[in-house]
Amino acid sequence: MKFVAVTSCPTGIAHTYMAAEALEQVGKAAGHEVSVETQGSIGTEEVEHSVIDAADGVIFAADLEVKGRERFAGKPTIDVGVKRAVHEPQKVLDEAIAAVEAGPVVAAPGVADKAPAPARVDPRTVSTATRVRQWLMTGVSHMIPFVAAGGILIALSFMLAQVAWGGAEGAIEVTGVDAAAVLASFDPTSLQDWSVVLLKTGQLTFSFLVPVLSGYIAFGIADRPGLVPGFLGGAASVFIGAGFLGGLVTGFAAGFIALWISRWKVPKGLRGIMPVVVIPLLSSALVGILMLVVLGRPIAALMEGLTTWLNGLPASQIVLLGLLLGAMMGFDLGGPINKVAYTFAVTGLATEGLASDATQYKIMAAVMISGMVAPLALALATTVRKKLFTDIERENGKAAWLLGASFISEGAIPFAAADPWRVIVSSTIGSAVTGALSMAFGVTLVAPHGGIWVLPLVGNALGFLLALVAGVLVTTALVVLLKHTRSNRAEVEATQAAAVPVGA
Repeated sequence: MKFVAVTSCPTGIAHTYMAAEALEQVGKAAGHEVSVETQGSIGTEEVEHSVIDAADGVIFAADLEVKGRERFAGKPTIDVGVKRAVHEPQKVLDEAIAAVEAGPVVAAPGVADKAPAPARVDPRTVSTATRVRQWLMTGVSHMIPFVAAGGILIALSFMLAQVAWGGAEGAIEVTGVDAAAVLASFDPTSLQDWSVVLLKTGQLTFSFLVPVLSGYIAFGIADRPGLVPGFLGGAASVFIGAGFLGGLVTGFAAGFIALWISRWKVPKGLRGIMPVVVIPLLSSALVGILMLVVLGRPIAALMEGLTTWLNGLPASQIVLLGLLLGAMMGFDLGGPINKVAYTFAVTGLATEGLASDATQYKIMAAVMISGMVAPLALALATTVRKKLFTDIERENGKAAWLLGASFISEGAIPFAAADPWRVIVSSTIGSAVTGALSMAFGVTLVAPHGGIWVLPLVGNALGFLLALVAGVLVTTALVVLLKHTRSNRAEVEATQAAAVPVGA
């Protein structure tokens, strides 16, 4: 059989391409042809229409809304999450084969020599929870590049300011400078002026976070009609102080309102102005009133209370918070729970004051260091105890060194897929240790990504390294111990089986 697949994940980095490779390999091994379209962070590599026309079935392995879904209409289709395609590619392929067999393909009347068309289309059964997650992840995936760019620009500004002002207090000094005055008399030879420019650029980039989150959640629900009310709702959330919680609310509200209006049955004469006038006007008005008059103040009060609570946490509780966030980062290695912890960190990073010792910067550091633990630990384990791993796993271990150092937790996924409970238990415990130690050491980070490569931007770099090494050693020791126990048990069972007399 011939299949065409589409893969996408919230960040569009690792899972997107790992799922594509897994589906292609399992298809080839089974004698089927699988052509994959990756809708990742670097864009979409579209499959040709002729390939789609010739396909017997379609596999959507996506956590986001599939772009151009209409191109695949009329084909037996299955819709699964991207992680299933990574962990269970054979089962996904089997389901696709079953979908094709359930919907037989017949030639259209009078066109027997052309590409066949399916006699019927099986309706896709996608749960409401899955749809909500896809809409939410559409917003998050578009927001993350703004977080990364803005966070690193601000971090670079702080570094430059420390040099320009001759001390650590430079990070505070630069925030008090009048940016407009600096830009009016900008001096290209002044490090202080450059630090102000970088800071303002990063702050402007951050200012798009909530509107982008809200706008693309609405886009995921209603397509283009959702963009205007979604962005407007996000901007209203920022204006009134409702922050990211407000952006989430307005994203869903704008999407459903725009979808509702776009489905109105109107006279033909009005259809032309619906998408350019009526839908954006009415949906924006409704969303603006909803946020500015009804929901904005209560959500803003909730956000203010959350910020006050975080900054007022005693040392013991902040260590427990680090332990929890670390465990979440290590549990599903780039999956939904991991993304919840990461999103919590980066959204707080975007709304935190610029004090260098702010609690949210400690949270960001704990989350990033914990996310580096699993791939580095598995890389170390494959180095020190090679016999416990297959040849393929040892090769994956070589790549995991760089992936872990770059804060790409997905580098540990091949190991978790092959031996889930041993790897996940070890990773969760080791990452929790790192998160707790990071908080205890007071490590801070103003950059939302980068791994070891943003070490110059870390507050208490020694604490960063100690927390990371401790978690890696704990995870490595647990993985080796658990795998060694399994290996010994397998040898005992093999010996006992060999000792049983024939015919017994």
